[in-house]
Amino acid sequence: MLNSLGLPGRPEDTRVVVAMSGGVDSSVVAGLMKREGYDVVGVTLQLYDHGEAIQRKGACCAGQDIHDARRVAERLGIPHYVLDYESRFREQVIERFADSYINGETPIPCVTCNQTVKFKDLLETAKDLGADVLATGHYVRDKLVGNRRAMFRPVDLDRDQSYFLFATTPEQMDFIRFPLGGMTKPEVRDLAREFGLEIADKHDSQDICFVPQGRYTDVITKLRPHAADPGDIVHVDGRILGKHEGIIHYTIGQRRGLGVSTGEPLYVVQLDADGRRVIVGPQEALATHQLQLREVNWIGQGNLEDIPEEGLEVFAKVRSTRPPTPGRIKFVDGEVTMELHAGEMGVAPGQACVFFDDDSQDARVLGGGWIHRAIREESTETALHKLTGKAWTAAGYSTR
Repeated sequence: MLNSLGLPGRPEDTRVVVAMSGGVDSSVVAGLMKREGYDVVGVTLQLYDHGEAIQRKGACCAGQDIHDARRVAERLGIPHYVLDYESRFREQVIERFADSYINGETPIPCVTCNQTVKFKDLLETAKDLGADVLATGHYVRDKLVGNRRAMFRPVDLDRDQSYFLFATTPEQMDFIRFPLGGMTKPEVRDLAREFGLEIADKHDSQDICFVPQGRYTDVITKLRPHAADPGDIVHVDGRILGKHEGIIHYTIGQRRGLGVSTGEPLYVVQLDADGRRVIVGPQEALATHQLQLREVNWIGQGNLEDIPEEGLEVFAKVRSTRPPTPGRIKFVDGEVTMELHAGEMGVAPGQACVFFDDDSQDARVLGGGWIHRAIREESTETALHKLTGKAWTAAGYSTR
């Protein structure tokens, strides 16, 4: 007979390590596991200098959050450990974040954190603590499909975090549980009050945890001073329109704050890191129907190699705030591409493309990958080729 976590044995004989961030969601997970009689251990990660960060509002993993997690553990009567992951977080997340921006990308550090620090390093630590499962407060659902656990969108689609968890591997899925996937946020807060937790009304974190007040450029220039090297703002037709103070201040699709004008709306079309140029153009120059992906993770049925030569119809999200839209994924000669049937505007390298089997609330997450290249309309690609000396081929961009 299986317990509520899908494991054999009584709850009291099942050790659950809960990743406790100090927020409402993970605290309620700990409370639920304790109420059901599991052997619960809370673990909180110190990811940067929390003494310095304790005054910051709207960020996770700071000193106040560690304090809150400890108070919750005391209230629930569970052991609680704070682990110093500062050095690995800096190496795996912050350094990569800075380098990605320097290379003209728009990174998602929360995905990288889940992919490396939380679901790799923390998972191994949980096993060292004798855990049978690792439980988190993410809003996704997990359930057994065949002999493997699969990921699905949550009941509360306003809280859907599947986009940020695409890199979770099949092996990790078998060890991780997401108890909040069938609840709404108001229901979770009600449970926090029921458990007598002082953080029941605590605000959700909004900023990237290591970026004060959302000023990510301050972090990058501190780590990589040359990141603010100036360069030209260039129109796709070749005209130099002005100067900029570092490509890290711009993102694909950006319209406001460009500091140049031609009498028509202008958008950032491409960031040429090698030439230190911000390339701008009309909105139609942002239209994208094909993506080249890298580091693709597949958690659907079978393997990537099982995708038929003509491709597989799926639904794809190219940013967290967008709904899944129809597309076709292809796997040819080791390369993964995504065809977006309706197209998207302003797709940025460094973001993620996540695959689902449909666009409903019950959609299964099939996996995802990092966007390596966003392939524009032919006329735009030709113009970009003239400017950068790089042309799109079946194998990617090549220099002339």
